[in-house]
Amino acid sequence: MRQITIAPGGSTGWHYHDGEVFGVIEQGTLTRTLADCQVDGVFPAGSPVAEGSGPEHVHIGRNLEQVPLVMRVVYIQPTGIPLATEVPAPACGFG
Repeated sequence: MRQITIAPGGSTGWHYHDGEVFGVIEQGTLTRTLADCQVDGVFPAGSPVAEGSGPEHVHIGRNLEQVPLVMRVVYIQPTGIPLATEVPAPACGFG
């Protein structure tokens, strides 16, 4: 389990996960966008979050609010696999 904090205006960067990811938003609001540039969800404090597995699930998590975003996240994946794989930003105009 990890606690992830994203400053106002910050992001996770574009990435995907090879394993399963589950979490909860503790503070702030997460805006998740997929590689097709469509917003996939807006998750305020208290919301559960789950993410798809594999390179077909490229996404970015952004903090568009004026307060820090704090998430608690659990990763379930094979030993030795990175928690996330970074990828180049698609042509969405951010990230």
